[in-house]
Amino acid sequence: MVIWITGLSASGKTTLSRAFERKYKSNLPNMVLLDGDVIRQLYGNDLGYAEADRAVQIKRLHTLASFLEEQSIVVLVAALYSNETLLQKNRNLFKDYFEVYLKASIDQLKTREIKDLYKQALDNKIINVVGVDIPWNEPLNPDLVFNISDGLPPDQMAEILFNQVFNK
Repeated sequence: MVIWITGLSASGKTTLSRAFERKYKSNLPNMVLLDGDVIRQLYGNDLGYAEADRAVQIKRLHTLASFLEEQSIVVLVAALYSNETLLQKNRNLFKDYFEVYLKASIDQLKTREIKDLYKQALDNKIINVVGVDIPWNEPLNPDLVFNISDGLPPDQMAEILFNQVFNK
């Protein structure tokens, strides 16, 4: 089983995945969290943020998640990705796949972010920011959408996600 949480930077991917892991690790002891930022660090931060580097990063996550899924591990992935080809690959690659989309506007995210990515990108101080100078392609058929403007706390989102995936 692969649960893939996606959305723009600062939408809460890591926060939701950590809440889910904290709340349900005892129920799912074979669960592993693959956070995109952590995976970048594990590979020595050898990639930038241009679209080609982002594609390599997602392919790394695909490889790791597929390897773990084959061992009957529940894989929770938190990653930003916007390439339509890569978006569709998940459904074909993983045997049991559930996609979560954290939907938010850039204006909402500017108020949430701590890295000032959007402010810097909109002020032309940095490049390669998805949603600003790299197009954002929303997932076409997510299994679950959380609209960030609804203001649900991460623990409540984690509970909804768990019930959607495991209490069908």
